[in-house]
Amino acid sequence: QVQLVESGGGLVQPGGSLRLSCAASRSIFSAYAMGWYRQAPRKQRELVATITSGGTTNYADSVKGRFTISRDNAKKMVYLQMNSLKPEDTAVYFCNAARALWNWGQGTQVTVSS
Repeated sequence: QVQLVESGGGLVQPGGSLRLSCAASRSIFSAYAMGWYRQAPRKQRELVATITSGGTTNYADSVKGRFTISRDNAKKMVYLQMNSLKPEDTAVYFCNAARALWNWGQGTQVTVSS
């Protein structure tokens, strides 16, 4: 059974915006916090943003002020609004529980290029 499904990625020019969506199973979504991760070619996967069940958010310094994480508890969805995108944001973006990780979904490709 698919438990994490990411969508919303695509090709965007520098300075542009994208909104990523993550549909999570009830078990995963019940975690204390959900997070968005990304992995660029030849780089380690990194945590970029988290949001607790109560709505408290944290961001990596590299995206602070540009990205906004949110959640809809009724729909069991997590979102990542990405503004002022830079080429270094190019990566495959994944969602998951922030601490006790489940199996990864397919992710969604974000490419920032002119």
